[in-house]
Amino acid sequence: MSTTTEAAPQKERTRSLYRGDPGMWSWVLHRITGVATFFFLFVHVLDTALVRVNPDTYDAVIDTYKNPLVGLMEIGLVGVVLYHALNGVRVMLVDFWSKGPKFQRVMLWTILTIWFLVMIPGAGRILINMFAEH
Repeated sequence: MSTTTEAAPQKERTRSLYRGDPGMWSWVLHRITGVATFFFLFVHVLDTALVRVNPDTYDAVIDTYKNPLVGLMEIGLVGVVLYHALNGVRVMLVDFWSKGPKFQRVMLWTILTIWFLVMIPGAGRILINMFAEH
């Protein structure tokens, strides 16, 4: 007596477009850094507008920015703006250069390397300024 066992049919996998590769995370980070930059500019315009409304209030707001926490936030701001700018150049190259899609992964690692190399002295300079004033 012979028995045959049938294998269960395999479920067809549905795949998303990105599947979590670095390009997807670059896309997500680009959007996040864009929103963060927008909110910084919004707050910057508001606090700068205070100088026309009441110079004393403006001076009080500026004095609150002279603490180490805001110095750390400045480092974050530099990182956000720098990544957004570098990745924006990469996105333009992918969109408008015929070989851009072929080299997008190499360009992503290149901009991340450039970001890291520029952030080290940038963060160092901000930290020096932050602790020299106190």
